[in-house]
Formats: sequence, structure tokens, C-alpha cells
Amino acid sequence: MRFQQEYCAPDLVQGLAAALDREAGGLTAPLRLMEVCGTHTMAIARFGLKSLLPPQIRLVSGPGCPVCVTPVGYLDHALALAADPDHLVATFGDLLRVPGSASSLMEQRAHGADVRVVWSALDAVALAARHPERRVIFLGVGFETTAPTVAAAILQAEQQGLQNFFVLCGHKTMPQAMALLSADPELPIDGYLCPAHVSTVVGARVYQPLAEQYGIPCVVTGFEAADLLQGILLLVRQHLERQARVEIQYRRAVSWQGNQRAQLLLSQVFEPCDAEWRGLGTIAGSGLQLQERYSCFDAARQLSVAVPAPREPDGCCCGKVLTGRIEPQDCPLFGTACQPETPVGACMVSGEGSCAAAWRYGIQY
Repeated sequence: MRFQQEYCAPDLVQGLAAALDREAGGLTAPLRLMEVCGTHTMAIARFGLKSLLPPQIRLVSGPGCPVCVTPVGYLDHALALAADPDHLVATFGDLLRVPGSASSLMEQRAHGADVRVVWSALDAVALAARHPERRVIFLGVGFETTAPTVAAAILQAEQQGLQNFFVLCGHKTMPQAMALLSADPELPIDGYLCPAHVSTVVGARVYQPLAEQYGIPCVVTGFEAADLLQGILLLVRQHLERQARVEIQYRRAVSWQGNQRAQLLLSQVFEPCDAEWRGLGTIAGSGLQLQERYSCFDAARQLSVAVPAPREPDGCCCGKVLTGRIEPQDCPLFGTACQPETPVGACMVSGEGSCAAAWRYGIQY
């Protein structure tokens, strides 16, 4: 709570907003800045930060919500696994209501499937130990933040000799997606507020190629109002200086090299693979799959189920929202067919989704 109170002090926030307004006056063109973290998206909305920005600066949301970028095909695979009465599917709660092609995990559970919400991958290991007669499948979704915990769970399952614990891997790594966005000539990005949780693991150094190759300023920032405003101010100053570099505003949690112990866990258990992202398609080397040594824990390889061809929800524009091409309110389903109680797309379901933020805090947050 110490830093939360300190970085939300009204005087500090107002001072940063005033400084930002002054310095933005020196810009020769408007700036389009992208936050690439779902928690940042929600924080920006909760604090009403867009209302504090000068007109020269526009914030757009990127593919920083791990649930939102998980493709329909992964959800259909999870649903097919959950349909087997010998299977127990363990998942984080934010995946429950995300629609697949024809159903959701919550609907499957209502029809008798054994789908349980856990707080960590180790909880799923404990379930496997308590239920040796069942196959326990953990839905491994998330970026570099959660992937090390799944690696630790697999090592724990190996140590315990569990033969009924499996992971359906859907982990993704952020730098490749950011590089794809940066290279798109139809998607102008003038700066990144880089994902903070991811950066605690991988370090700020992974964004250096974005600054060097694409000339896009990058700042890793925290989650409080002052953190975000200072991060935006640093991006503005880089533009005024005609510079593109990587800076760390969130120094109380992020270093240049990152958490090397967590990185070791990742390299020990996982290896890079191509991965499909909602809205971005398949990105080479942007996923994590289990190494051959740990393939006995791989649900996709070990448990054969029929998975139908995925079908995107009609009219849903989540893919365009996730790449900053449109705002949530520009989707024809927003606020009509798609609402928090009846979500059509993942961006309305997740607590880190742009559509959920726009609905909860108002479109012009």
C-alpha cells in the first residue's frame, strides 16, 4: 500500500498532468501511444487518465490482455477436453465465460463438466495428487508473467511422479507481437507503454530492438496514476528530443535484465513455437510449448480429442480492438448484443479487456 498511496497523491498527479500539458505544446504532430498491458488499460480507465491528456496525445490499447488474445481454437480444444467425464479441467476464473465457437467453459460446467477454478498452477497439481483416478488438465494461458509458474508446476508434478497431470499450453511472449504491430504501415504507433508485469520477468532489454529497428520510443511504467502519467511524459520527451530508446519508469519492480531465475525456469521447461493470436494471426516464435522431455505433461500431445474447426463470433471486432485499429464503441455489438452479462467477445469478458474497461468506466475515460 505504501507505493499505491504515494503514486496516487493528487498533487503529484496534477503536477505531472500540468507538465505533460506544457511539454506536449512543443510537439509538431499528434502522438498515438499504445499501452500493451491489460492491467494498464484498466488502470487508465479507472483513473480517468484520458481526460487529463492534452489533445495532441491519444492512448490506444494493444494486445496486452492474455485472455483476449487467446484464439477461439484454443477454447474449443479446452471445451473438447472438458467434455470427457474422465477429465477434470482446472483454470483461472477469467477463462470461464470466454466464448468458444459454440459454448463456454461455464456453460459446459452447468451441463455437468468438471471445470474448477484455481488460483495457481500448483493448485492444479494438488488436484491431480488428490484425484489419481482423473486426468487433471490445467489451461496454461498467459504471457511471460504466468508461464514460469506453470513451469514450476510441471517440475513439481515430475518430482511427485504424477502421471495424471497435463497442461494445455497457450502461453505467448510479447516482444514478437509488438514487433509485428511496429512493422505494420497501416498502424501508426508513436510510442509504447510497455507491459510491466511481463517486464519484471523478461527485463526492459527485450524492447531494445523496437527502439533500434523501428524508431519507436518505449517506456516500462507502473500501474498507478502517477506512474502512467510519468511514462507518457517520458515518451513525449523522447519525441521532443527526436530519440527512440527504452526507459524504465517502474524501477521499483523492473530491471534491465529481468528475473533471471524465472527466465531459467522458462528455458528449462519450455521452448519457442509459433502461436496464434486473436486479431494478429499466427506469429512465428511467439508461443511457448513444452520441451520433448516434458511432453508427457502436454495435453495436446497426450490426450486425443476431436476439436471442431473454430468459428469467430459473427460481428465481433475484438481483433481490431486488440490491435488499436478501432475503439470498443466502434464495434457494432458493443453495448447491444455484447455486454458484460452476455459477452460475445473476449474483450468484454476479461477484467483486463478494453471493451470491459470502456463499459465499466465510460467510453471517454
